[in-house]
Amino acid sequence: MALPLTSPPATLCILRLSAVGDICHTLPVVRTLQQVWPETKLTWIIGKLESTLVGDIPGIEFIIFDKTKGFRAYRELRQQMRGRHFDVLLHMQMSLRASLASLLIPAKIRLGFDKQRANDLQWLFTNARIAHKPKQHVLDSFFGFLEALGIEEKQLQWNIPIPTAAYDEVNSVLPQKPFMVISPCSSMAYRNWITEGYSQVIDYAVEKYHLPTVLTGGPSTIEQEYGEKISRLCQHKPVNLIGKTNLKEVLAILQQAKLLIAPDSGPAHMATAVSTPVIGLYATTNPDRARPYLNSDLVVNRYPEAVYQKYKKSVDEVPWGSRIREPGTMERISVEDVKAMLDQHMNANST
Repeated sequence: MALPLTSPPATLCILRLSAVGDICHTLPVVRTLQQVWPETKLTWIIGKLESTLVGDIPGIEFIIFDKTKGFRAYRELRQQMRGRHFDVLLHMQMSLRASLASLLIPAKIRLGFDKQRANDLQWLFTNARIAHKPKQHVLDSFFGFLEALGIEEKQLQWNIPIPTAAYDEVNSVLPQKPFMVISPCSSMAYRNWITEGYSQVIDYAVEKYHLPTVLTGGPSTIEQEYGEKISRLCQHKPVNLIGKTNLKEVLAILQQAKLLIAPDSGPAHMATAVSTPVIGLYATTNPDRARPYLNSDLVVNRYPEAVYQKYKKSVDEVPWGSRIREPGTMERISVEDVKAMLDQHMNANST
């Protein structure tokens, strides 16, 4: 079996364990596969948390790899793979953990990233590679896997199921529509904007647009502290749901929101999946690589300044995907930057 394929494979396995944002980027690839090759049996090996977001999608066999189990996770995967064989494995995650897991997945074609992009020696674990295309958004790079298989079609569809129970759980505490959502924290703390900035934007949205705010986020200590401090600084108190919702409930909130404000984080891409506009706050990571895919016009971008400050080079002169982790980098984004982007969105959607 050689690439590109001349006929649909009987079985195909997707290996993408994490994180939430990248799971959202993977979904249009999966939806395209379902559309173009409806008879192909799809298996997706995925992380435990991430499975709570997409694991109820019909027509896909989900196998959970729980990294918190350590070596036991590999043993369980080996047991589940016993007697199995896939025509194609899409090795879509560049991490040693994922590559070690890939060794346990029997497959004829083991398709991974091109050698130029295959971080963590991923190319050693594959026998076929996608074409090298520099300076791509993550989602576009994922579509490279379909192109390697011979599929040119691109379905920008997510269609993540949202149970009625998720709406029931959150709707009793949400403000009257319209409202906006702020998901203030990334899993990487260096990407987080300042609490004072969020609080001023919250008050501005209420006073100028009568637009209340809902705060969302996970149960980590830093996220809880962020939510409490933002609420304390606000004159117009937001509905603080940080640490009080699961991923399906967050998706139900985002689906009903007028917009989301967030740094480079999973919720930014979850909002894209439900067609909610996102004002993305970017200074530490390159938005051309990782912005909310459908909202290039709403990115607050201070990344070029941060790159120049650190390297004395332009964005085009540093490696694609370079990250600026210096403390204070996100403070390059001003309150006025975010207010201006909010104004732009509200004025464009005033009718």
